[in-house]
Amino acid sequence: MDTEVIVIGAGPAGLTLAAELRLGGADVTVFEQRTERNWESRGIGFTARATEAFHQRGILERLENIEITRQGHFGGIPIDYGVLEGSHFGVRGAPQYKIEDMLEAWALELGVTLRRGHELTAVADTGESVTATVRGPHGLEECTARYLVGCDGGRSTVRRLAGFEFAGSDATREMYLADVKGCDIKPRMIGELLPNGMVMAAPLEQGYTRIIVCENGTPPDRGREVTFPQVADAWKRLTGDSIHHGEARWVSAFTDATRQATEYRRGRVLLAGDAAHIHLPAGGQGLSIGVQDAFNLGWKLAATVRGHAPEGLLDTYHAERHPVAARVLRTTLAQGTLNLTGRAVAPLRTVMAEIIAIPAAARHLSGLVSGLDIRYDVDGTGTDTGTGGPAHPLLGARIADRELELADGGRDQVARLLHPARGVLITADTSGDTARRAAGWLDRVDLVQVEHLPAGPEEDGAATESVLVRPDGYIAWTAPDADGLETALRRWFGEAA
Repeated sequence: MDTEVIVIGAGPAGLTLAAELRLGGADVTVFEQRTERNWESRGIGFTARATEAFHQRGILERLENIEITRQGHFGGIPIDYGVLEGSHFGVRGAPQYKIEDMLEAWALELGVTLRRGHELTAVADTGESVTATVRGPHGLEECTARYLVGCDGGRSTVRRLAGFEFAGSDATREMYLADVKGCDIKPRMIGELLPNGMVMAAPLEQGYTRIIVCENGTPPDRGREVTFPQVADAWKRLTGDSIHHGEARWVSAFTDATRQATEYRRGRVLLAGDAAHIHLPAGGQGLSIGVQDAFNLGWKLAATVRGHAPEGLLDTYHAERHPVAARVLRTTLAQGTLNLTGRAVAPLRTVMAEIIAIPAAARHLSGLVSGLDIRYDVDGTGTDTGTGGPAHPLLGARIADRELELADGGRDQVARLLHPARGVLITADTSGDTARRAAGWLDRVDLVQVEHLPAGPEEDGAATESVLVRPDGYIAWTAPDADGLETALRRWFGEAA
């Protein structure tokens, strides 16, 4: 083997996955077609759950001048995402190129090999290994690994070469996007419906304004090269204001095409991020669910190549992440109907605004878009996202970041305990029974003895003495199910040493 895992694509999902694999002890090589980082920035932030994921690895703090905002929208209808304790609409003021810069530095620090200027031309899965043929500066070369993961975007070469089915719907509308300066553009933070479409404008750094233009009746044409005069013409037709005298840092177009790979794994080839799912970019969810794919897959794939993963661990990646993305696809289609159909949907928006004013409805939509309502089937009972709760309210949910009072008198934060991407068993059991049962897994799981486990308002009735937390922050076991601890340890971390 030339390396243990090949990752194709050095976007947010690929770089996050590569770093997670290194934290898990796997050798990883990333091939990227671009010779240098893309300085364009379609995304300018990410959602609450991605924020938590970056924080649990200690890298959120590397992004400077970011803003966490509670105020957001659902399909252009204002909503306060703070209705859930610890929730928010997401991080703003973080252009994608800065996110990629941060992730690349993190991955390289961990020992990831990044090879730019290499285009994938072939993938061969023998059943025992997988070989990628890439075209680089010196011609064709081959690289063989245990596994290969496609993180190469919505037009994924890996997905095409490996024969993944990409089911869904074609684009019905096209939108323009540009970063403009040199002209006065009033803010339209959540979009403004106009008779023939929708426009959005948000202030950025260095005097630029991000504008999005969706003009009804514009047929999608992905082969067309978009120019700033085209964007300015559409802006004037919709708003009556001219921005032709402005200067665009860059322009682009996107559509509402909605597709998802029917399977995230075929043999030794896997997909993550936009390679696995594409949708209308509503609320920064694209980058967010892509990096969450990587946090879910990274520790599982690393454990697999290092030889201590239990049977079927890698298959839980599809089982857990496919329903999450399917739900996001439905949600973004719904938001597109509300926000991009023009004034014809005004009655529907009025009704939706009344519903969103109901606290229970606001909490539901807040959890849906932020990802805070994700719950995995960690005990094999069939519970997954959106299908109801398991026996214990915390089981399968993500652990909140709480300050812990340690048994030795010190203090620590849950998020900091997750920095090494290992399992964590947090227990207030003073009998020693929990520690004894977990002794055979302490090479993969950190035991943290605390005075008590603090609970938040969202955990009402969910008091527990001990929790087993997976490397991605999700709770795999809770006390008082003592016999279930060893079962959970085997299910997620393999046999005892």
